[in-house]
Amino acid sequence: MKFVRFERDGTEYLAVETNGALHGLPVTDRAFPGTLDDLIGDAEALAAAGQTLAAAPALSDAGARYLPPFERSGKILCVGLNYSDHTEESGYDQPDYPTIFARFSSGLIAHEAPIVRPSLSETLDYEGELVAVIGSPASKVSEGTALDHVAGYSIFNDGSVREFQHVTPQWTLGKNFDNTGAFGPCFVTAGDLPKGALGLTLETRLNGAVVQSAKIDQMVFSVAKLVSILSQSMTLMPGDLLVTGTPSGIGAARKPPLWMKAGDVCEVEIEGIGVLRNRIVDEPAKAANAA
Repeated sequence: MKFVRFERDGTEYLAVETNGALHGLPVTDRAFPGTLDDLIGDAEALAAAGQTLAAAPALSDAGARYLPPFERSGKILCVGLNYSDHTEESGYDQPDYPTIFARFSSGLIAHEAPIVRPSLSETLDYEGELVAVIGSPASKVSEGTALDHVAGYSIFNDGSVREFQHVTPQWTLGKNFDNTGAFGPCFVTAGDLPKGALGLTLETRLNGAVVQSAKIDQMVFSVAKLVSILSQSMTLMPGDLLVTGTPSGIGAARKPPLWMKAGDVCEVEIEGIGVLRNRIVDEPAKAANAA
């Protein structure tokens, strides 16, 4: 099922998309089954919630403000250099082990929310990525069983401020500017997609022009490999997010560089999941001065 979380008139809703229509309930309804953060650790409860929501009235999306599918993820683990063509364009040697860095929930925004270009730098770049969402605890699991711990998938645009990404040997700073990590528009359960999301196409568009296009199969470390490798050192918990890496075509590698600027619209599409769309805005002058 395809779950969508949104807010309207100050009230949060959870819905499922069926044949292009949203069916769901507000948190104020006695039949509300719980948020995705509440449900993600219980596969049966998640399935039952989907049935409850599908039977609910159709909802108009007029006036709706999308929300990130999850907001209480304990870990947001991102994978760098996971497509060999992107590794090459970035000037690195392909590593034998996943390059892992952390994102924090404070920088996340939803579908249709603005990505904010900070006043500190003009080097704001796009990175379309698949997100794998953990559904059950995974500790020291094999690659063969790793996907049993993945509840489903979503889409991410890892907005990166390149100047600050490379100001230190570690990438954390440039990957965690406020309002740069777009996430959504929905969460799709694993059973509704090919195993490991293999065979799906990821495409990023900037102002309608395709800037990235790749098959998920091109990842150096598949979702199954990532879950298995990461689980050797840490227990992955329900709701944890694995942002699995971006293919070639980033703005930093182009000549001249193609940075996102105010007024641009960036879309990341993964077939079977949806389209994550965000407009770029400049950081307000008042907020910049306050910082």
